Amino acid sequence: MMEVWNPLGIVGIITAFNFPNAVFGWNAAIALICGNCITWKGSPQTSMVTIASAKIIADVLAQNQINPNVFTVLQGGVEIGSRMVEDKRIPLISFTGSTKVGKIIRQKVNERFGNCLLELGGNNATIIMDDANLEMAFKACTFAAVGTCGQRCTSLRRLLIHEKIYDSFVDKLVKAYSSIKIGDPLEEGTLCGPLNSTLGL
Repeated sequence: MMEVWNPLGIVGIITAFNFPNAVFGWNAAIALICGNCITWKGSPQTSMVTIASAKIIADVLAQNQINPNVFTVLQGGVEIGSRMVEDKRIPLISFTGSTKVGKIIRQKVNERFGNCLLELGGNNATIIMDDANLEMAFKACTFAAVGTCGQRCTSLRRLLIHEKIYDSFVDKLVKAYSSIKIGDPLEEGTLCGPLNSTLGL
């Protein structure tokens, strides 16, 4: 058996506000290793991350005498993303964001016989059996749901709990949630802040 990586040409990457640099990096590394050029549109809510990352990448390309056109950055909102999605010169669009927008992107890219990589809103569950380490499961579930204020695709959304431990486990979670301070993330002691924007409502 032999695996061959064939470059497509240009890979378009559209990232969300949460983990904007990490998600871009995961996509960019694979695209570049396979011999592609990259066009990246970061979230307009994280434009400084996009600019700072672009500067670092431009410096690395220059130091290694690589053509700077290998990597292109675009700034803007829906209008820029739509242009990328509809552009036949970009055979692959990688999008990270909401399921609602992902469906639109999938349809538009399909219409031009392009390809998509979609990382959309998750609906993650944890299964807790009656023989589980309940203290560890409790801490893991609390952090998985509350960490980053639930604003990531990997946030815990559902629990499937064995009936023998259901009541005690839920009671413990209710107590934990009632102790979490919700409010201004700039205030000391706040563990859970507001949504990133009204778009998430």
